[in-house]
Amino acid sequence: MVTLTNDSAIRMRSGLLLALASATSFGLSGPLARGLMNAGWSAAAVVAARVILAGVVLLPLALPQLRGNWKLVRANASLIGAYGLVAVAGTQLAYFNAVAHMEVGTALLIEYTAPIAVVGWLWVRHRQQPGAATIGGAVLGITGLLLVLDVASGLSTDPIGIAWALAAMVGAAAYFVLSAQGGDLPGTVLACGGLLIGGLTLILAGFAGIVPLRATTEPVAFADFTTPWWIPILLIGIVTAAIAYVTGIAATRRLGSRLASFVALTEVLAALIFAWILLGEAPRPIQLLGGALILIGVVTVRLGEPGDTPPGAVRPAGLRAATDDSLVGHRVGGDAIDGECHRQRTDHSESDDD
Repeated sequence: MVTLTNDSAIRMRSGLLLALASATSFGLSGPLARGLMNAGWSAAAVVAARVILAGVVLLPLALPQLRGNWKLVRANASLIGAYGLVAVAGTQLAYFNAVAHMEVGTALLIEYTAPIAVVGWLWVRHRQQPGAATIGGAVLGITGLLLVLDVASGLSTDPIGIAWALAAMVGAAAYFVLSAQGGDLPGTVLACGGLLIGGLTLILAGFAGIVPLRATTEPVAFADFTTPWWIPILLIGIVTAAIAYVTGIAATRRLGSRLASFVALTEVLAALIFAWILLGEAPRPIQLLGGALILIGVVTVRLGEPGDTPPGAVRPAGLRAATDDSLVGHRVGGDAIDGECHRQRTDHSESDDD
């Protein structure tokens, strides 16, 4: 029974490490994209190249994991399609359209209220009422974002921009909710299919005139160096998309949508650090304070998650099932778990008496 507890702890630690890896990878995308856009690339072209390259890179890894089981793909076709259209293409399209009507910081702030949307969705849809720690962590995290993004100097009230930013927030929340689903479908397959669908959707949107598609072969200049265009493209496709999405899906399936979405707030802090290194945009003291609040908020939410069984205690099968189900937004009722615990304690006592 102790082994089950240790397995749960290992699963939690690996999930946190994967979530931080995903957030760090995603955080690199902004500075790389800024360099490409300064060189003449349109935002939509950067995103399309990024997600299609990532899908192509993951394809040789995803196909062997299927082992020819295409029925699994057909059974999860709606999940893969929703992931590609909403979590990948829809979120990026909405965000860049928001940026066209309002300040970048304001749009990013609205999008990163996604963890609150995740908590609300799990509460309404699956009756997972947030506890005091989760609510407190949300307040700390959002306060930290306000400080990190430093948008108090001038918020946009453009209703069109706000509407697009809210759509991006919904897409970001959908990313965490959808990533936790499809337990039988390998995460690499979900990421690969979603990225390819999202990339093709962006290209079609470009041909339809919804977003501009423009690319150049001009060298890309950063703060202290200049590099050929294809190096940032490879990094933005392989590191900030292929690796970021796969680790993000794996983390969400270990941590659940709620905790994973709060850990992902560290992406903003990572983006600040990479912007400092690549673009020479040094963070201000108020932003460092905001980053600290984000981290404290993540820890607070983690402490508010259902705890593991103490070492040496009996860990019932029912509780194990409840933990696994919580990764996709379902929980076993507390009364049922308590009854199972009582039954197993009784059985254990009887076996000792024998």
